Amino acid sequence: MTIALKQAELRKVDIATRMPFRYGIATVTAEPCLLVFANFEVDGEQFRGVAADVLPPKWFTKKPEASIEAEIEEMLMVIRTACGSALEMGEQENVFRWWQQLYQIQISDRGLARLPPLLKSFGVSLLERAAIDATCRRQTTTFHRAVQENLLGIRLEDLHAELAGCNPAMILPKKPRPTIGIRHTVGLSDPLRDSEIAEDERLNDGLPQSLEACIRRYGITYFKIKLPASIDEARTRLHQFADLVGQSDQSCQFTLDGNEFYTDPNEFRNFWEEVTGDRRLKKFLQEGLLVIEQPLHRDVALSEDAMRAFKAWPDRPPIIIDESDGEISSLRQALETGYAGTSHKNCKGVIKGLSNACLLRYLNNQNTDRPFVCTGEDLMNIGPVALLQDLAVGAVLGLSHMERNGHHYIAGLQQMPAGIQRDILASHGDLYCQHAAMGIRFPTLAIVAGEVKLESVNRAPFGYALDLEADQFELIDSF
Repeated sequence: MTIALKQAELRKVDIATRMPFRYGIATVTAEPCLLVFANFEVDGEQFRGVAADVLPPKWFTKKPEASIEAEIEEMLMVIRTACGSALEMGEQENVFRWWQQLYQIQISDRGLARLPPLLKSFGVSLLERAAIDATCRRQTTTFHRAVQENLLGIRLEDLHAELAGCNPAMILPKKPRPTIGIRHTVGLSDPLRDSEIAEDERLNDGLPQSLEACIRRYGITYFKIKLPASIDEARTRLHQFADLVGQSDQSCQFTLDGNEFYTDPNEFRNFWEEVTGDRRLKKFLQEGLLVIEQPLHRDVALSEDAMRAFKAWPDRPPIIIDESDGEISSLRQALETGYAGTSHKNCKGVIKGLSNACLLRYLNNQNTDRPFVCTGEDLMNIGPVALLQDLAVGAVLGLSHMERNGHHYIAGLQQMPAGIQRDILASHGDLYCQHAAMGIRFPTLAIVAGEVKLESVNRAPFGYALDLEADQFELIDSF
């Protein structure tokens, strides 16, 4: 198989949130949803691949002084650079070699030298997803089958030496998950109970607003709690959360997101020991905590200071990286530092995420004393493409739950073109349902008993099954 990029377009839809999403140093009320329409020559024939992501400020670079407009322009710059490099790169023997070559060019690009690897690889990941989509369409196959039969040409040993002689099918589940649990994000400013919502802040779109209402509506039992940096605020927030979910008949499990708040590993240890020293929280955390995600700022997360702090803290909770996972080597550095694993997000790379998940599964089979973890996290993604491709990868990785929050902070696909709304219900009627309230109708995720169905996602070439017309979206640039 051969593959080469021939032409690409960047298009967008501007999306407003239905309620503010506060994470770390950012509070999002609006952002662009970017779509990449890319034409590839695969085995001498033309096939189109599509990928998408929102452009979230203050995630790829934690720079308080930068404006949102400047950060969005930086994200667009790395995507434009990747498009130009991919066109110049020409034909490669398969998707893996094509991605590998583009990644090396992008990481070493002098024009991007001041930018962090996490942001630089974002541009590559969008084109990588489009290349996977085009390849699956050329092969008339699904993403799961492409991985199981290694139609992408993935060489795991090129990324992790321990996996020499292995291919993804030898490590990953033989079948994709038919359903997946929704791990609901509890943002730093999200109301936990209906009674906390001021009258002038109540939404009238018929979707749940408070955590209490989300539990009641969706039956969710997995959560991701954004932790405040202040010990007192974190303790209060966890007390309130524990009191609320404790009223449910079902047990819950949760991850805690540290949002890179700590620059001193010992300061985070002190934070954690104070929180767990609270008698009301100790049992709750012991029974429900899955992992703590990225509590240390990326500048220190993989440092020797962090390694020393972790070695001196043998009974630490499982901690994973997220924003620090910017390079192919990042997971290895994290494991050597003392982390329990990493997160998967398509924006960090699909092939990289697959190989990381394979390594962690391999290590779990080799070492039962230290469990290793790969979680599925969110970028506030929505359909008709990004969310579905995220879920397709999560299903192949065998994840039992993934953080999903785009459906909560954004009113389903209400802001998408009418044709998209109609087609998503026709093509993905198991994943989406028609929401109707207050005289408005739009598709939103069909979450039942805390899960979504993935049959249509798994049957599609790469997540989405509808035929997208590019001119429904605003053109930003073409190559």
